[in-house]
Amino acid sequence: MKAVYPVLFTKTDDGKYLIEAPDLNVLTEGKDMSDAIKMARDAMELTCVSMEDREVEIPKPTNITDLDIAKSTFFDEGETIISLVDIDSTEYRRKIDTKSVRRNVALPSWLNYEAEHSGINVSKVLQDALIQVLNVTDRPNYNK
Repeated sequence: MKAVYPVLFTKTDDGKYLIEAPDLNVLTEGKDMSDAIKMARDAMELTCVSMEDREVEIPKPTNITDLDIAKSTFFDEGETIISLVDIDSTEYRRKIDTKSVRRNVALPSWLNYEAEHSGINVSKVLQDALIQVLNVTDRPNYNK
């Protein structure tokens, strides 16, 4: 599911941002505005994935002009602005999914024979090779 939700960002005296996405009942914070947007998106996508898993209806985004900053959770904590944050729960689910995916791989018979007789885990070797070729880690952190 892709959507764009209004989010309230409140900058505190110490420079951090308190975040509220009222439609999804999300509260979080970020160390600066860039981090705040990332944290908002992450928390909102996680909330939507959890709601989808529980088969709970995800609320439609409120029109940005219908939000009242004075009613925000962090109104008294600093200066608040409203902005929009886009989310994609399908993409988020794919990033956090840890299950293995079955793939068919074609190997020459002689190579398969050698691997089997050497006790080599072909799936592990393929994973290691892909990680090296793609220059990624075992579990990339997509939120950085």
